[in-house]
Amino acid sequence: MTESPSRIVFRDPQQKLAARVSDLLGRLDLAEKIALLHQHQAAVPRLGVASFRTGTEALHGVAWLGVATAFPQAVGLASSWNPDLLRRVGAAVGTEVRAMHHRDPENVGLNVWAPVVNLLRDPRWGRNEEGYAEDPWLTGVLSTAYSNGLRGDDPRWLRTAPTLKHFLAYNNETDRCLTSSNLPPRVLHEYELPAFRPALAAGAAVAVMASYNLINGRPTHLSPLINDVLRGWAEDDVMVVGDAYAVQNLAGDQNLFEDHPAGFAAALRSGIDCVTEPGPLSEESFTTALRRGLITESDVDDAVRHILSVRVRLGEFNPEEDPYRETGPEVIDCPEHRALAREAARASVVLLANDGLLPLDPAATGRIAVIGPLGDTTLDDWYSGTPPYRRTLRDALAERAGADAVVFHEGADRVALRCAAGLLSADPEGGPLRIGGDEDTGLFDVLDWGEETFSLRAVVNGRSVGADGLGPEPHLLINDRPGPNGWEVRETFRLEPAGDGVALFHVQSGRYLLAGEDGLVRTAAARAQDATVFTVDLLVDGVAAAATVAAGADVVVLGLGNHPLVAGRETADRRDLALPGTQDDLLRAVQAANPRTVLALSSSYPYAIGHALDLLPAIVWSAHGGQEHGAALADVLFGSDPSGTVVDPAGRLTQTWYTDAGDLPDLLDYDIIATDATYLYYRGTPLFPFGHGLSYTSFRYENLRVSAAAIGLEGEVTVTVDVVNIGHRPGVETVQLYTRQQRSRVKQPLRRLRGHRQVSLKPGERSTVEFTLPAAELAFWDVTRSRWVIEEATHTIAVGRSSTDWRLTTTLRVDGERIPARSPFSPLHLIDNDGYAETTPVAVPDHPGEALRGDRSGAWAVFDQVDFGAGASRVRAVLSTPGEIVLRLDDPLSGPILATLGTPAATPVPPATGVHDLFVLYSTPDTTVTTITFDR
Repeated sequence: MTESPSRIVFRDPQQKLAARVSDLLGRLDLAEKIALLHQHQAAVPRLGVASFRTGTEALHGVAWLGVATAFPQAVGLASSWNPDLLRRVGAAVGTEVRAMHHRDPENVGLNVWAPVVNLLRDPRWGRNEEGYAEDPWLTGVLSTAYSNGLRGDDPRWLRTAPTLKHFLAYNNETDRCLTSSNLPPRVLHEYELPAFRPALAAGAAVAVMASYNLINGRPTHLSPLINDVLRGWAEDDVMVVGDAYAVQNLAGDQNLFEDHPAGFAAALRSGIDCVTEPGPLSEESFTTALRRGLITESDVDDAVRHILSVRVRLGEFNPEEDPYRETGPEVIDCPEHRALAREAARASVVLLANDGLLPLDPAATGRIAVIGPLGDTTLDDWYSGTPPYRRTLRDALAERAGADAVVFHEGADRVALRCAAGLLSADPEGGPLRIGGDEDTGLFDVLDWGEETFSLRAVVNGRSVGADGLGPEPHLLINDRPGPNGWEVRETFRLEPAGDGVALFHVQSGRYLLAGEDGLVRTAAARAQDATVFTVDLLVDGVAAAATVAAGADVVVLGLGNHPLVAGRETADRRDLALPGTQDDLLRAVQAANPRTVLALSSSYPYAIGHALDLLPAIVWSAHGGQEHGAALADVLFGSDPSGTVVDPAGRLTQTWYTDAGDLPDLLDYDIIATDATYLYYRGTPLFPFGHGLSYTSFRYENLRVSAAAIGLEGEVTVTVDVVNIGHRPGVETVQLYTRQQRSRVKQPLRRLRGHRQVSLKPGERSTVEFTLPAAELAFWDVTRSRWVIEEATHTIAVGRSSTDWRLTTTLRVDGERIPARSPFSPLHLIDNDGYAETTPVAVPDHPGEALRGDRSGAWAVFDQVDFGAGASRVRAVLSTPGEIVLRLDDPLSGPILATLGTPAATPVPPATGVHDLFVLYSTPDTTVTTITFDR
């Protein structure tokens, strides 16, 4: 007898979510449940359950699935500081995902992998463009807004299921599967975790992806934080997915387990519900793990419950109730989304510097020279959608000023490459390159993308040169590519000295070019000495030619920046903050030829461009802006859109721009407190500070007021300030609220963003901006008691235009706690130290806790203000590895020795009374200590 759909609980929308999930879970057999634990979840025909797939990329447009509206990169969207704009962009992207899913449900899933909330701690990170900010509060606000747009505004049903990436402390590509992010407890709780919490707590995001790296020596896919912390933030079940092939790493590159069943089982027990691995491997591994007793069916049920919770909320089992069921393909690239793409691109542009040259007057500017490799192109990153059209800077300026008023030069060298057998020649039809040909087919433009890496574009057809296959085996060179593109970029080369000329190294294959007897050129030589030797004939000096064009113009717009897929991208960090390749030479030559030069910098990350600030009258920056990139830049440069509506630069930086890479700590050092990193702790003078961005008008701040001079632990204050447009144009001001705790037991941030408001004001117009500041937001993590604390202290309250441009300040007294001295008679966990040198936090084997390893003899950690009272009689230490430590009081070098501990790790101690700083010195390298405990 067939069961009536109305009596099937999991299909009944009137039933509670938990009941529906439990009902469906109970109907699945074990094999069917195991088949749900990976990305491509098989259908269950007997229950009428369709297949399901996770992982539609939707970072700033729908990626990899055909034409879709292309919005600015995520760091560009964030530069708007406009949560409502991000919500609307998220809604547009989510709507297009829905339309594509309805068109092709088998291949387009509704679980979207966005947004990325990893903090932009270090601007050298190869995936910098994917994140929002270096500040956790701002990241939380913006990611919640974007997630809300993706999920839709129906309180019950999801448009899509947003997934936060990548949990946790993932900020380097260098050895990303092997490196461990060092997170002392304060950095973990005050910096990393707060970026992930808001979107989950608000119900905006419903899933999380674990990251490739380790944290304090433990892979994130095994982190107890997943179950113990992350899942506690959300009201509903949270689905946690593994990153691509990351679970395989546990028994692979990370070498933690003997085989995949053991690794997959450990991940499942740790809270990974859905692995992104090949289906057969996943099912075989989980099945074997069950047979061995490494996991139970209850473990499988927990994971499946989280997955089904998301699927039920997507309306899969109630299509008639789904409010998004009618979304059709007409929404893709619709006029509304085109307009939104331009609005978003315009709002992301940041005016970094301006001596009055901007805004340009399209009617009076005269001849405009557009110069540079980004002057007449728009570029996509790995997670970009396929834009339906592209508006370049050159095109947009010509539309506004007239085609005859705009001239262009890319600034690229034009060369010929010769070997002993003849000229390297391109095929006009895009076929294989060969040796031999005429000058018409033997010309190539060299596009230098930095770090000695360049692409070659054949002049004969305007297409780029690349290999026709992947990997180290020989592949023909062909010239049919639009430029560097794809996950495996096959269109980049480097020059290496060889013989009397150079060898061309093909980056992707790791091979050198070799011309065969058939005249065709292949990636066939393993060594430079075995490669074909070329000489490079420079036919056009790109820098000199561009300078000549610039000299004949009334104003120059210099389009510089990076290629998002070369020399700084996923899998590759940047080595420094320098402009790519010859771009610095181009900047200097163009400025010398025409001082009226505006730098329009389009990039995925900050650059150290202090020389440009010294040389040029105006600089604007934006991330790669998608299909409307050039039009948006033109609107900002002219200060108006084509209709004459005033446009004011509204973008503000969401990360610090440093003067030099030397201002940064080691890329792999995540302890922002100890290293004075990010705007929170940086003590130097940045090139451009967090929150910076100029306007075409001026604003005055007046009448800063706080509703109370002092508050208690449960209190809050209202902060108000008047902002007046004192200029002659309408403008947009982003009013920023910061605090600084003046005295504390611990090192406090120099400044911390607590709120922002964006106001649009006409000349002479005044607005009163209001913020609410609860005392709870002033809490920090107390390592002495492993909990949040609001300390008794006075706080500076500041409002201004950036993190260093405070216009008005006042103070607020908080009647909070005084942190007591530590007791040595409870375990002192080494991970909870107050300071350290030459140590590394590590995982305790077979335990969720963490320990501290001394990396060399002389390493140390300190516990401040330890109250020994009337004295201790004995001390015990838990050492995870053999070694020796010495305990000293008050000074690591000259303080009295309290004890020396090794094996056994317990000993009597001489009398020590009162309050002291306790130093733990590591006598032997690689000694790992978990706790120290004193007995009375």
